[in-house]
Amino acid sequence: MNAQVVADRFHVMAQINKELDAQRKREKRQVEDLIKKAKSPEEKTEPEKVLEGLTLQLRSTSKKSKYVLLKNEEDLSEEQKAKLIQVKDVSPTLKMMHELKEEIRQIFAQTEHWLTGLFQLGRWLSEASKFFPGSHSTIIRWLDEIIAYFDHRTTSGVVEGINNKLKLIKRSAYGFRNFENYRIRCLLNWHFIY
Repeated sequence: MNAQVVADRFHVMAQINKELDAQRKREKRQVEDLIKKAKSPEEKTEPEKVLEGLTLQLRSTSKKSKYVLLKNEEDLSEEQKAKLIQVKDVSPTLKMMHELKEEIRQIFAQTEHWLTGLFQLGRWLSEASKFFPGSHSTIIRWLDEIIAYFDHRTTSGVVEGINNKLKLIKRSAYGFRNFENYRIRCLLNWHFIY
């Protein structure tokens, strides 16, 4: 059997989003630590007061920034776009990571030939190695399977949806006494005649 293994682009994007969110959390924790270490207003020098102002700005920016960073940019509302601009102004690292995330998403959406995909992924990997070290090594390890996506354009979304539905039925069927009842319930879910 000579079946081509194809990596699902959504798993690649999930890995990238996970690393982006981890960086967002790291920066949020750093801001919270700065706020905890702050002195009382009487003890602060002028530079410390300026730093506190910047810290408070960072804190307000980091609130509700998760979804504006992880959501596809063209799907953002006007309010979310404004929040994204605010986050990018405050954090150059998050700005670069978000732009790289959007760039690889466009590579997957627009590339239709494996050779072009290989070239664009190689360029992306050289830029992203500093910001996405985990994703970088995963993509290198699965490069053949990821490149196959550009020719075949297949995903495992339908199968994963079916598996999740079966697991949900299994959890809700805890009291079923035999497998036949479970099988009938699964078939009824997809309107099959049993």
